[in-house]
Amino acid sequence: MIAQTPPETTVRILSVGRAFPPHYYDQEQLVAALEKLWGERFFNPERLRRLHRNVLVGGRHLALPMERYAELDGWGAANDAWIEVALEVGAAAIEDALERAGLGVGDVDALIFVSVTGIATPSIDARLINRLGLPTHVRRMPIFGLGCVAGAAGIARAADYVKAYPDQVAVLLSVELCSLTLQREDLGVANLIASGLFGDGAAAVVVAGAERATPLVAARPTAPHPEILATRSVFYPETEDVMGWQISERGFRVVLSPEVPAMARDHLGADADRFLADHGVDHDEIESWVCHPGGPKVLEAMAEALRVPDGALDVTWRSLAEVGNLSSTSVLLVLRDTMDEHRPRPGSLGLLLAMGPGFCSELVLLRW
Repeated sequence: MIAQTPPETTVRILSVGRAFPPHYYDQEQLVAALEKLWGERFFNPERLRRLHRNVLVGGRHLALPMERYAELDGWGAANDAWIEVALEVGAAAIEDALERAGLGVGDVDALIFVSVTGIATPSIDARLINRLGLPTHVRRMPIFGLGCVAGAAGIARAADYVKAYPDQVAVLLSVELCSLTLQREDLGVANLIASGLFGDGAAAVVVAGAERATPLVAARPTAPHPEILATRSVFYPETEDVMGWQISERGFRVVLSPEVPAMARDHLGADADRFLADHGVDHDEIESWVCHPGGPKVLEAMAEALRVPDGALDVTWRSLAEVGNLSSTSVLLVLRDTMDEHRPRPGSLGLLLAMGPGFCSELVLLRW
């Protein structure tokens, strides 16, 4: 069993906030809209419906009302919409997270921003300083390109920060507006799958250092504040073509190889076991699994590789069904639901993990 963490090194997750655009559509509505978009050029509409059924997503939030997507006349217009909506949902997610932690905007010492669905300079985190009234001395760390793994990696980088500055608070913000990357001219399988799998939203995580005094929130006095015990990044050489973007004047064209489930099946179990063993933890000591919902085949491969008990990934499966895959945001939504509803046994161990372009994985060991 892992040794008790010295109090002077304790890093805690205080809360997870979330926000979604108000435009929610069930999967049948979305399929009908895509059939209308591609109808004259798509020779097999049943194939589209089958692909969308197979991802097991019931509905998704969209950054814009469905009818506005036809007005986006290029990547510039889509990226302008990304900036507009990212500021709205990003601000709301941070406010939700801080309220749930019993903190205010003046308590934020560092702001880490992750996304892979749009770009901006000044970055979204900079623009949120004005919008939210964040301290002008806040340390900003915008990160682009980590994709689905960035939620877990962002938590790890926030933990690194507050270990260096133990009297401070770091906020991780993830905003992913995947619908704005849809390639309307691309009838390839990867784009068709992405059009049925990925959704839009934001999540924010508040991480506090060991010396940072934090209030007990009266409305949630028994909410768990898991400790971050250890983190690990793993990169798989020569796998750059497994997942990512091909970027052109039309924007972000998804690269989504059928090898993704195999990457999880071939690597994740051994990586997790080595990580746990290096910290004196046996696989059977992990009681909660906070996993990114990459898609049904990926989740099945994860469950097999990690040798999890039946029902261990129920929170992840439910998140996939309710809102789809939100890239880096998804694992943070699963973490929130685990904290709020599953409420693991105090003192028990959990593992938070995600995989993403690189190809790579990120693992975070938690104690509840």
